[in-house]
Amino acid sequence: MSRMFQPDPELTHRLTRRGMLGVAAGATAAALLGSTAVPAAATTGATDKTSGRGRPVLPPGRLGIQLYSLRDKVSTLGFAPVFAELEKYGYDEVEFAGYTQGSAGPITLAQLKRLARDHGLNPIGSHVGYYADDPNAYTFAQNLTKVLDDAQALGLKHIGTASGPFRYGSTVDAWKRAAEEFNTYGAAAKARGMKFYQHNHSEEFSFATDNPKVRLYDVLLRETDPDLVFLEMDIFWAYSGQFRFSKRPDGTPAPFEPLDYVLRQPHRYPLFHVKDGVSDPADTYGYRMTDVGDGDIDYQKFISAVTRLRGERLAHHWQAEHDQPAESFTFARRSSAYLHSLREKC
Repeated sequence: MSRMFQPDPELTHRLTRRGMLGVAAGATAAALLGSTAVPAAATTGATDKTSGRGRPVLPPGRLGIQLYSLRDKVSTLGFAPVFAELEKYGYDEVEFAGYTQGSAGPITLAQLKRLARDHGLNPIGSHVGYYADDPNAYTFAQNLTKVLDDAQALGLKHIGTASGPFRYGSTVDAWKRAAEEFNTYGAAAKARGMKFYQHNHSEEFSFATDNPKVRLYDVLLRETDPDLVFLEMDIFWAYSGQFRFSKRPDGTPAPFEPLDYVLRQPHRYPLFHVKDGVSDPADTYGYRMTDVGDGDIDYQKFISAVTRLRGERLAHHWQAEHDQPAESFTFARRSSAYLHSLREKC
């Protein structure tokens, strides 16, 4: 049966703090459904970033979108019109952020799975909360079996959380304890033919409060079983983490490159969030979020570096996302057009 999405409290707090929780008022359903298909690359406003005459940077069949970016349209129109638009824009996959339609009416998991497939969209993953105080909450910690039942009913190959491993604090031992729980969820998911994953924000790249020489993200990687726990790198938040945490609390340098994490262990990163930002050192997070292709993150370089690795071209899934798009269908259309326009440099 259909289940209500439980918002991630950590993410909700962060978005509230940044003034990003409000959703823009959408146009009427008729106007939205009349939007055009994927335009030529010139209409994205990012043609200077598409140099090169090589093969497409984006692997075929691997462009998805995190439906959180379209939550305003899903809640007002329902999944069917949204999926129809995504099909027109050239998307191949969808990642869920809840399985209900809000005010647009109820839908069963079987109907949702069929609807996605009818529009040529592969349900690739979903975000679920890590834990909550409510014993009945729809989270991994409180209702693991239900979470996995629903994921299996949808035919998902990945099921994960956008919650950071901060349940027990920010010490090394606290993250080891969270890692043990992640290993448990990963083993349960693997038993059903799925991969459990964790999606980062910038705080994962901060330092342990009891040992400021240790980056918490490194604890997560080290303490989780690579055969059971996988990562979905949100590339925007990783570069935000680079901006915020390239120095330890005492001011000593601690530089890192997000791409290097992936290149060292590409098998651990089946999913990515492709999210763009304009560099702004005056912003707490170092970037102002924008549509993919309008920012300063070099996606030609990033995606090419991963997909050029031997045996890795089709091993990853690239999910466009914007936490608070000015107009969500426009974001989806322009982001797809830009990513499809990228070519590898010869």
